[in-house]
Amino acid sequence: MTSTGGGGRMGGGAALIKSVSLFLTSGRKASAAAAAAASAWKSRSGQRPVEQDVEKKKKTRKKKMGDEGKNGAGKCSTKMMDTLKKNSHFTRQEIEALVRIYRKLVASSANVLPGPAAGTVAGTVVPTPGISSTAIVCEGLNRAVFRELLHNTFDLVTEDVLMDRIFCAFDRNSCGVVRLDDWVYGLSVFLRGTLDERTAFCFQVYDLNSDNYVTRDEMFSLLKNSLMKQPGDDDPDEGVKDLVELVLRKLDIDRDGKISFRDFQTAVQEEPLLLEAFGQCLPADGACQTFLATLSP
Repeated sequence: MTSTGGGGRMGGGAALIKSVSLFLTSGRKASAAAAAAASAWKSRSGQRPVEQDVEKKKKTRKKKMGDEGKNGAGKCSTKMMDTLKKNSHFTRQEIEALVRIYRKLVASSANVLPGPAAGTVAGTVVPTPGISSTAIVCEGLNRAVFRELLHNTFDLVTEDVLMDRIFCAFDRNSCGVVRLDDWVYGLSVFLRGTLDERTAFCFQVYDLNSDNYVTRDEMFSLLKNSLMKQPGDDDPDEGVKDLVELVLRKLDIDRDGKISFRDFQTAVQEEPLLLEAFGQCLPADGACQTFLATLSP
């Protein structure tokens, strides 16, 4: 949508172009014979008169200005929209709504880094060999905004380590921010993911060091706050260690002392309640339905 200020500038530009055209017209009237001869020569040589070139340039400029107005509303290109629709569980209308929400969240972020040009939205500087570190800015949702979204919109009240891992699971390219495609694909799993998609997502969250296994140490870190400390406990960690061993017996299918993705997937297929065995990392059904309702026209 073109802003009112932009419309004023376009109107002023059109008035200026009209004034210049009138000036040129008055000049051409003073030398009508020369202009007619020049026009006839250009017609014979297959070239277009200057007036046609000027008019075409004016139309091109107007068209480009109109396109900029459309893109300024935060819409995706047709190609990107088709890609997002193809690789997610959302309709085109829902993706357009998600894009609008995403643009508002990014614009509302107060964490604007120094260095980017004026008008650049908040993001993370991505270093590139041979290029200044302030030259490239990756637009997206930072951790603070994303964590607030998880808490307030999806009612995720979970441990800090899981909040951080959910952010990393959304940030598929490790940019340090959640970009537009990350946002759409992540919410596709969050809100409408298949069991296999959600299983892969949860395992990625629980795999704290991204080595494709959930080890005893990682399970301990994930479960240590799940048990309430009892007065008089000599070693409160013993209860957590016992819980880790209990979970291992349930999830470690090949009995190698750690949980691989295949172990986790097999256990979840047999018992879906094990999907969030190490803590909540998916929104409740009610929160999903509430958010999806906001995407309806």
